[in-house]
Amino acid sequence: MRARFAAAMVWCGLIAMALAVLPLLARNILAIPALAPLDPNEGWNAVHALAAMSGRALYPPPQSLMVNNYPPLSFYIVGALARLTGDAVIAGRILSLISFLAACGGIALVLRQMACGARARLFAVLFFAAMLLIASDYVAMDDPQLMGHAVQLAALLLMLRKKVLVAALLFAASLFLKHNLLALPLAAAAWLLWQDRRAGLRFMACGIAAAALGLILFRLFYGIGLPAQLASPRLVSLTNLRFAVTHLWWAALPLAALFTLRGSWKTFCLIYAGAALILGLGFSAGDGVDANGFFDLAVACALTLGLVLNRAPALAALSAVPLPLFLALNFSDNNFFFTRNFAAQSGRDVAFLKSRPGPALCDQLSLCLWAGKPAEVDVFNVGEEIKTGARDAAPLAGMIAARHFALLQLQDLDALGPQVRAAIEKHYRTNHSDDNGSFLTPLP
Repeated sequence: MRARFAAAMVWCGLIAMALAVLPLLARNILAIPALAPLDPNEGWNAVHALAAMSGRALYPPPQSLMVNNYPPLSFYIVGALARLTGDAVIAGRILSLISFLAACGGIALVLRQMACGARARLFAVLFFAAMLLIASDYVAMDDPQLMGHAVQLAALLLMLRKKVLVAALLFAASLFLKHNLLALPLAAAAWLLWQDRRAGLRFMACGIAAAALGLILFRLFYGIGLPAQLASPRLVSLTNLRFAVTHLWWAALPLAALFTLRGSWKTFCLIYAGAALILGLGFSAGDGVDANGFFDLAVACALTLGLVLNRAPALAALSAVPLPLFLALNFSDNNFFFTRNFAAQSGRDVAFLKSRPGPALCDQLSLCLWAGKPAEVDVFNVGEEIKTGARDAAPLAGMIAARHFALLQLQDLDALGPQVRAAIEKHYRTNHSDDNGSFLTPLP
C-alpha cells in the first residue's frame, strides 16, 4: 500500500512538472524570432559576438565606454551562427535553447551512469527544466551560461566513464565560455581525488595545464590578461545576498533530501551542492548577478532527486512540489517577460530609435542593434565602475551635457550614477516610457 502511494506521488509530481515545463518551454521557443529584448544580456552578448566576427576589438581599451568581462569562446560561436541566421541575438537564443536541451540530456545520461532508472532520470530532468523555466529567464535567451553547463555535464559524464583526461580538457574549455562555472570542476576534482587519488591528480594536472595554456594563448592573441578583464568592478552588498537567499526556496527540500542518500554518490552530490551554494552566494552578493548564479545548485538538486527517487520516491516527489506550486500561485511573477503586446511595443521602440539620426545610448543594446545604431555605452558595467570609483563620471556627463546622443534609452535613470543623472535631467527630457524603460531626447 505504501509503495503504491509513493508511486502515485511520483507520477503526480511528474505530471505537475511536465504541465509546468511544456507550456513555458513552448512560450520561450516561440519568442526566439521576436525582435524584442528578453534581457539586457542579449544585446550585450550580441554586440560582442558581432565584434568578434568583424575584426573589431573584442576587448575594448579601458577608456572605452564599452566593457567586456566575459571569456571569448561564446562570442565566436554565436557570431558564426549569426552569419546563417542574420541576427546575433536570434543566433544566441537558438544556441541557448540547444544548450538547455543538451544540459537536460546530460543530467539524464549522468544519472544513468549512476544506475538510476528511466523514471528517476525523467523526474530529475523535469525538476531542472522547471527550475530554469519558472525561476529564471535564461532558457532560449542569448547568454552563454547554459552552453557552459552543457559542456560541463558532458565532461562529468566522460569522467564517470573513466575518460579522465578528455573530461579535464572539456572542463577547462568550459571556463572560456563562462567564467562563473567553477562548482562542478571543483567538485569533480575533489570527488575523484577521494575515489582514486592517482586519477584525481591526473585530472587536476591536465585541467590546470589546459586552463593555463588557454590563459597564455588569450594574452598572446589579445595582448591583455583574461583574469583582469573578468574582474570588472561592481558593487557588493548584503542586500543582494539576502535577496538571493530568499529566492532559493526551490532548493530547500532537495538539499534536505540529499542527506537520506548513502554511498559515493551522496558524497559527490554533497560536495557539488556545497560548492554550488557557497560560490552562488558569493557571486550573488555582487550587483547584476541573476538566478544563473545558482544553476549549478539546480543541477546538483536534480541529480540528488534522481538518486533519492530510487530509495525514497515519496520524498523525491515532495521535494519537487514547490516549483509547480509557485507557478500556480505566482504566474505573473514569472521571470521570462514576453507577450505579444511587448513584442509590438518593442517594434515601435526600434522604429523610434531609427527615426532619430545620430548616436544613441541604449541600456538594452539589442534595441540599438535592431535600429542599426552602434553600441556606444555599456550602461551596466560603466555604471558599476562609476559607482565603485573605478571610473570618472565626468567624461560621460560631459557627452550628455553636449547632447552627443540623439536619444537615451534607460531602464533606471540612476544606472550611471548621480553626476550623469544630473546631466541627463538638465539636458534631456522624457519622450515616452514603457516596458523597455524611458526614452529621452535632447532639450532644444
